[in-house]
Amino acid sequence: MFLEVEGVSKFFKIQQDGGVSILQVIDDISFQLEEGSFLSIIGPSGCGKSTLMRLIDGLQKSDEGEVRIKGRAVTGPSPDRGMVFQNHNLMPWRTVIKNVEFGLEMLGVSKQERRSRALSILETVDLTGFSEAYPSQLSGGMQQRVGLARALVLNPELLLMDEPFGALDAQTKVLLQEQLERLCRRLQNTVVFVTHDIEEALYLSDRILVMGTRPGRIMEDIQIPFPRPRESALRASTKFAQLKQHLWS
Repeated sequence: MFLEVEGVSKFFKIQQDGGVSILQVIDDISFQLEEGSFLSIIGPSGCGKSTLMRLIDGLQKSDEGEVRIKGRAVTGPSPDRGMVFQNHNLMPWRTVIKNVEFGLEMLGVSKQERRSRALSILETVDLTGFSEAYPSQLSGGMQQRVGLARALVLNPELLLMDEPFGALDAQTKVLLQEQLERLCRRLQNTVVFVTHDIEEALYLSDRILVMGTRPGRIMEDIQIPFPRPRESALRASTKFAQLKQHLWS
């Protein structure tokens, strides 16, 4: 199995009224994910979705349980895992291509190779003509595509996306959802995707985990029956509406 999350729980210490209290954020979460699958995690604010993503990425450590990728325990961040956040965190003083090259630069990849790989991935996300632009010269949707390119250029085994389209307008969000669906189908990425948007999760995913309120637990694990490739008309189908209502309830 590609990704295994087994009995994971996480606690935080909270300073309160001169003392310290313990807050449990997620409780005994377990699931497995096959390679090449697209998994979305939905749930109410504060249920621990982003914390779970950070545990999978290795940015935080679980207090109980274990996360494994290809049988190896996750003990810290790794280039094998690429993270895309809602706030793309681009460096405003670097051009688009320099932003995309940054991770490769930190890994000591040669200038020629990192330039070649960055240009290739910018073509993949339809930003070829903007390599020398600065982030301030791009729309929000284009900036988010740069953030995606920066993660993909490292060729990660696992792509983690935490509300990547949450700050975008409705039209741009739909366009980027459709582009991401095509991209992941072509590249065969394994993706864990956090979102508040039920329709977004339905359109993109092979499978959806529904989390309950804090401490976050998995309430339901739903396989999505829609074949790929997916078209915009899917959103208007009866089955899509029925699943959306079920997830909402």
